[in-house]
Amino acid sequence: MRIVVDVSPLSHQRTGVGNYVRGSLAGLAEAAAGEHELVAFAPASAGGKREIEAALAGLDVERRLPVVPAAHAVRTLWSRAGRPPTERVVGAFDVLHFSDWMYPPQRAGVRSTMVHDLVPLHFPEWVHARTRLMHGAKYLHAARTCDVVMVNSRFTGEDVAETLRVPPERIHVAYPGVDPSFAPEGGRVDFGRPYALTVATLEPRKNLATLLEAYRRLEASELALAVAGAAGWGDQPSLDAPGVLRLGYTPHDELADLYRGASVFVYPSLFEGFGMPVLEAMACGVPCVVSSHGSLDEVCGDAAVRADPRDADALAQAIERAVAERGDLVTRGLAHARAFTWTGNGRAHLAAWEAAR
Repeated sequence: MRIVVDVSPLSHQRTGVGNYVRGSLAGLAEAAAGEHELVAFAPASAGGKREIEAALAGLDVERRLPVVPAAHAVRTLWSRAGRPPTERVVGAFDVLHFSDWMYPPQRAGVRSTMVHDLVPLHFPEWVHARTRLMHGAKYLHAARTCDVVMVNSRFTGEDVAETLRVPPERIHVAYPGVDPSFAPEGGRVDFGRPYALTVATLEPRKNLATLLEAYRRLEASELALAVAGAAGWGDQPSLDAPGVLRLGYTPHDELADLYRGASVFVYPSLFEGFGMPVLEAMACGVPCVVSSHGSLDEVCGDAAVRADPRDADALAQAIERAVAERGDLVTRGLAHARAFTWTGNGRAHLAAWEAAR
């Protein structure tokens, strides 16, 4: 098969979606084992193209990265106009798999997309206005036109079936994998004191306010609270508090050292499609405290301490418990994380596309 994969999210700093796109493409290349032709495709600005090229370094895939001015506007207008077909840009293909950022037209072949979560539909107040408009249109279009809808968890798959009325036979789960750089062995960040770590774009659903309140309630703790994540949107509590270390955006290749240095990883999100940072932390040998919301069940398995994300006392107690039970949690977390590979993710994509042909 000739498979065209939209890599537009790689044109910006990599967060969860970008990491999934890059990891998934790497898994596809390994799972394809030379039997399929992979094309990384994205209309991007000149700067965006440089970001994509850097992200794709080391991957043996064809690049089709036309430089266009006002790339976001071009992708949006192209999706809405429904012409010209993608074949005019990249040639004939058997599969077109597109991301959250556009839904380009095509003449033939399997039409496939990825849905990471339906947060913009369920909680529009939690996302930027541009995200609501972009994702809302994409969801509706995908539900109507796609032969294959890939999702990152059973939870998201069930949500897509119920909310978007997509027939279950068109929905396929491809769990995220763990990059080999996330491992217990390696460098560790040292802030001069033990620290709890959270990694997330600073947006309302990541629930930073409750985490900060829980941190204040930790009794006689020597822990600092390290907050790694790009500035997002919406109301945010001040991070100018004793013991809080605001790290800002941390590049992907620096995250493993940050995880390994932590005494505990805390992820109090109110809603996720999957929750990749939890898996990364487990793979680095760090005990995890994670929201008890059902959207995080699959990433946690039985290897994390769960707590009500809206209860600061419960979250504080969970942090103390995770530190105390570090040995057992690390052992279970490492075993759980090993079940998630990007090669497995690639195989899941290929199986879905083969079944739809």
